[in-house]
Amino acid sequence: MQIIKDSVVSITYQLADSTGKVLEQTEEPISYLHGGYDNIFPTVEAELQGKNVGESLTLMLEPEYAFGEYDAELVRVEAKDRFPVPDVAVGMQFEGESDDGQDMLLYTVTEITADTIVVDGNHPLAGQTLKFTCTVTDVRAASKEEVEHGHAHGEHGHHHH
Repeated sequence: MQIIKDSVVSITYQLADSTGKVLEQTEEPISYLHGGYDNIFPTVEAELQGKNVGESLTLMLEPEYAFGEYDAELVRVEAKDRFPVPDVAVGMQFEGESDDGQDMLLYTVTEITADTIVVDGNHPLAGQTLKFTCTVTDVRAASKEEVEHGHAHGEHGHHHH
């Protein structure tokens, strides 16, 4: 079966930086609902359209098509006493609102001084060109429920509890 809108696609993938360093790699296939549901990078989805099981592709994703450009305005310096945990360490992550209150962002602690903590709301891979390689392992028609929910269910997809 070819990959078309409203099919559930299973892939194995590898994400590497521009130097070839592997950042992320699947052990088991992941599944997503194909057809503009924002379940995978749109550029990757466009390239997978019409592919069959066993086919592979490699794409270079510029930042705007991956995790976005690096935004210096998402870096904040906060007073240490504003943090809920006393033993904050570089690399810890906290959820917080964006400055305009519109979005929940994941902030990563990047620096700690005597009285301040620097947090960065950019995705850790923001601003990077990434090499995305994947192989299609399965394609099936999506169920009515999956289409209604906008994501894949089952073994490698999203589970409801």
